[in-house]
Amino acid sequence: MKQIDPALQAHLDDGTTTLAWCWRITRADGVSFGFTDHDCTLVFEDTEFEPESGFAASEIRAGSDLSVDAQDAEGVLSSDRITETDILDGRWDNAEVELWRVDWADTSQRVLMRRGAVGQIRRGRMAFVAEVRSLAHVLGQTVGRTFQAGCDAGLGDTRCGVDLENPAYEASGAVIDLLRDRAFTAAGLAGFSAGWFSFGTIDWTSGANAGRRAEVLAHDLVDGVAVLTLLEAPVRAVTEGDGFIIHAGCDKRIETCSAKFGNVANFRGFPHIPGQDTILRYASRDGGHEGGVL
Repeated sequence: MKQIDPALQAHLDDGTTTLAWCWRITRADGVSFGFTDHDCTLVFEDTEFEPESGFAASEIRAGSDLSVDAQDAEGVLSSDRITETDILDGRWDNAEVELWRVDWADTSQRVLMRRGAVGQIRRGRMAFVAEVRSLAHVLGQTVGRTFQAGCDAGLGDTRCGVDLENPAYEASGAVIDLLRDRAFTAAGLAGFSAGWFSFGTIDWTSGANAGRRAEVLAHDLVDGVAVLTLLEAPVRAVTEGDGFIIHAGCDKRIETCSAKFGNVANFRGFPHIPGQDTILRYASRDGGHEGGVL
């Protein structure tokens, strides 16, 4: 049950109210934004809430069970701080959202209506609709480990233990020439064999994508020159001379863990778990399927 300040409650009980909706959105990079449907800038808790931002909220849907409540925030790209490129680039994905009901005549009188996170964002030619999910959506996420042959640790995390800053697994490079929207030749990687950086990551250090990370799908060598293919084409164009730091990749197999990283002791998969074809096996005298323990 929400605790409402007595002064705000008295204002709500009055026949005439001066109320506005305020949204505070905090992206994963820590940058916060404030928006309001009021026609003047509102300020509280060190956040300026931009007026006439183009946001319009649907009704709030809430239930007493554990289902995910949702609300839509519909708007146009009228704020200079919301760009279509940033939306496509994923900068607003899973951003934290606070929805406030505020007395615009006295912003000290306010109540936090709900918290949530930005879910699916649907784009049109001139507008977008962002789904605001309640905190119950966290309950739908997988918790715990999965029994599978491949490793479920992230390369370089605390469970894996590989030092990705080791010069054997990290290199600096630059784009030589763009081959396709997500493939390019790169300088600075001549000392590495083909495939070394496949399934790895690139951190852009200069150019339009500076500060962003991308996944590497393939690392090939053509006449001794490295050719990198990204998993997805960057939203901002890659150009000649763009600098990056690249880290080696892992395909999650125990053979790779042993030969490439010498890290079998920290392998987090179950390489000897029976495969899906096990349920289709049948007893056979000459095929090694005599029904004994595998």
